[in-house]
Amino acid sequence: MQLHVSAGPRAEAVQVGVGPVGPRELLSVARHGAPVTLTDEALAAIDRARAVVDELAAAPTPAYGISTGFGALATRHIPTPMRAQLQRSLVRSHAAGSGPEVEREVTRGLMLLRLSTLATGHTGVRRETAQLLAGLLTHGITPVVREHGSLGCSGDLAPLAHCALALMGEGEVRDAAGTLMPAAEALAAVGLEPVELAAKEGLALINGTDGMLAMLVLAISDLRMLLRTADIAAAMSVEGQLGTDRVFAPELQAIRPHPGQAASAANLTSILADSGVVASHRGPDCNRVQDAYSLRCSPQVHGAARDTVEHAAQVAARELASAVDNPVVLAEEGRVESNGNFHGAPVGYVLDFLAIVAADVASISERRTDRFLDKNRSHGLTPFLADDPGVDSGHMIAQYTQAAIVSELKRLAVPASVDSIPSSAMQEDHVSMGWSAARKLRRSVDGLTRVVAVEVLTAARALDMRAPLTPSPATGAVVRLLRDSGIEGPGPDRHLSPEIEAAVSLVASGAVLAAAESVVGALA
Repeated sequence: MQLHVSAGPRAEAVQVGVGPVGPRELLSVARHGAPVTLTDEALAAIDRARAVVDELAAAPTPAYGISTGFGALATRHIPTPMRAQLQRSLVRSHAAGSGPEVEREVTRGLMLLRLSTLATGHTGVRRETAQLLAGLLTHGITPVVREHGSLGCSGDLAPLAHCALALMGEGEVRDAAGTLMPAAEALAAVGLEPVELAAKEGLALINGTDGMLAMLVLAISDLRMLLRTADIAAAMSVEGQLGTDRVFAPELQAIRPHPGQAASAANLTSILADSGVVASHRGPDCNRVQDAYSLRCSPQVHGAARDTVEHAAQVAARELASAVDNPVVLAEEGRVESNGNFHGAPVGYVLDFLAIVAADVASISERRTDRFLDKNRSHGLTPFLADDPGVDSGHMIAQYTQAAIVSELKRLAVPASVDSIPSSAMQEDHVSMGWSAARKLRRSVDGLTRVVAVEVLTAARALDMRAPLTPSPATGAVVRLLRDSGIEGPGPDRHLSPEIEAAVSLVASGAVLAAAESVVGALA
């Protein structure tokens, strides 16, 4: 899957305290390798919660997660000499993932979020366990986490168990250079010692929504950038297809006051400002009454997508401020209580919502692209933007590529969160499938990136073919970016795949957005 923001220079250290980790900090650690430290306040909170666990562990009354089995086996009381084995067995048995490795940024993100929950003082781990998790992040040691294994309830058990396994010095990890090696070897190489998990620690390390939440935060960041880039692509298509910018006027948006719609329309107006192409057909001789929906309704679709992303961001903010564990330690009251906060439904739902957003924005982008290629709808452009139609096929198959991706995105838009399968002998009889929703969203975001890139590539070719009419300064900057990046303008057919991949990289890196913003300033 495409990494949408490339890793840059090593970022400044992120401090994890008793308050929530924010999206900016998560991106810094997950994508840019920032080291991590625990604040003194967090360490004090961890110590207070641990004292409660130690007291309950010494008591004769069984306490779930401390002196009992887990899930459907919670009725068995575990004697004190076997409790270290209980924690080891929990982690080993739950590290049952299968399939390809997930991306480094996802694993680092879920590790950071688990550390953030430990730092709240509601889980009962020892400070040395939390500090070792911070040490793995700081030294760039990334446990191998597999694609399949989480039902999103009780949290992302299998992915988090693979990370907990590394704290025990077991399993496989990748070091900072990406080399696969045994965890014990990687820890020793940077001077870290594995821990022997004490009462409740194994459970505290694996019982959270951290994987699905990390992927949600990463996707929100990507989609905010991609939706602004989609506005640029739409503006290029409106311009290249001799459409009008009058429909984006603020007074028209104001009578349907969705904030995302207004922002998208404002972007389109700004990007199209001073366009020689648009000005060329603005006079009284123009007999076009109104543009096709894919052009005219771009702000309505892109705007609804924006508003959905911001709803997802609100849910993510609440989840980032949560301490997800079961049982949870209430240190002030000196007790441990079971709860259902590990259920991933709130996160799973919005992950599914965003897959719908990605599919529909890609769908309208593909429709705009297709209009360039049909001589009956492209207003004077050659069929398929070909140099010598019949001899050359131009961008005919680029649209096929878009169509194939859009078709897949529609399948990925089918919600995962409604597909509960009971587990743990019917003790866990309703699960969220939030991890699955997150995994398919990552594929959706990657697909949207590729579809928008093909639209930008095709629209740029069309704008060149409108010469001597000149594009707007903003769209002209995007065309120059493509040409300066080695993507040639109109001409005889050539190997198209490398040009598509180059355009994908320019969209994914934010370069297309930056080119337009260098002219018009920050887009909404």
